[in-house]
Amino acid sequence: MVEVTMLGNAGAVPLPERALTSCVLTLDGRSVLIDCGEGTQTAARKLGVNLMRVDVIAITHYHGDHVFGIPGLIQSLNLGERTRPLYITGPVRDGGSVRQEFAMLLALAGKTTFEIIPVETPAEGLVLHDILPDWPDMARLRAFPTDHRVVSCGYSFELGRRGRFFPEKAEALGVPKVLWKKLQNGENVEFSEKDGGIVCVRPEEVMGERRRGIKVAFSGDTRYCRTLAEGAKDADLLICESTYGTDDQAETAWEYGHMTFSQAGLTAKQAKAERLWLTHFSQRISDPSEFLDNARAFFPGAEAGFDGKSAVLEFRQY
Repeated sequence: MVEVTMLGNAGAVPLPERALTSCVLTLDGRSVLIDCGEGTQTAARKLGVNLMRVDVIAITHYHGDHVFGIPGLIQSLNLGERTRPLYITGPVRDGGSVRQEFAMLLALAGKTTFEIIPVETPAEGLVLHDILPDWPDMARLRAFPTDHRVVSCGYSFELGRRGRFFPEKAEALGVPKVLWKKLQNGENVEFSEKDGGIVCVRPEEVMGERRRGIKVAFSGDTRYCRTLAEGAKDADLLICESTYGTDDQAETAWEYGHMTFSQAGLTAKQAKAERLWLTHFSQRISDPSEFLDNARAFFPGAEAGFDGKSAVLEFRQY
């Protein structure tokens, strides 16, 4: 299961009850933090979220309201005597690198007791098990381009799910039960037959088609764009920026690289998402629920985000 917790929902200006943008995704006690605006640590402490468990910080873009919390968080991790490496990723300008993009923020954080490793998110996604072996091997972080005023991206966190294991097929092939777990984990197995021959069995010989996994998409700051709906396709949960509440603000939203509630609802509909949480509200919106009908005109189940809003997403029963 994947636990999703919104730590901050403010756009540009923090409010007493609304920290700047940040969201944490937790799986088996390990976390990915998406964006880290000012107030992220305070929000996490209020909510009982342990940021020492964060293994990856994924930034959607480098505007201050999404990154100014990073140096302070790193210093706190250092004071907590962290030794585990911390990976950071984010969008890259042409000819640049993740290390260059984060250089100033890391300089502000100072020397640490743990290694900070900038890593690019490849087109096929970052397989977390490849860099952090205690993560499940089917957990993947993907980035997709979005349309803001600076280079930007959104993310999808995906937890894949293998097909159903058929023990009768394994028995028919003579696979010892001690090797069944390896097959279920996607590994080939070899064993000796009574006559001394070696048998190799592949997982697809004893397992069904892959089943639907879990997918959470996070927009970051963006105008209404096709790539967001594509990146969030079939998400169990889309967390989507919706800075402006009304349709008559659409031109302003476009000018500043943002979206309206209606556009967020339309995006979720086009993505065929299961759930939609709105976030990144303008400070002029004191009560996001007042504008929910604008999103619900396209996506009836749209919900307004708030600091501390959380959900546990589980595999479906098939």
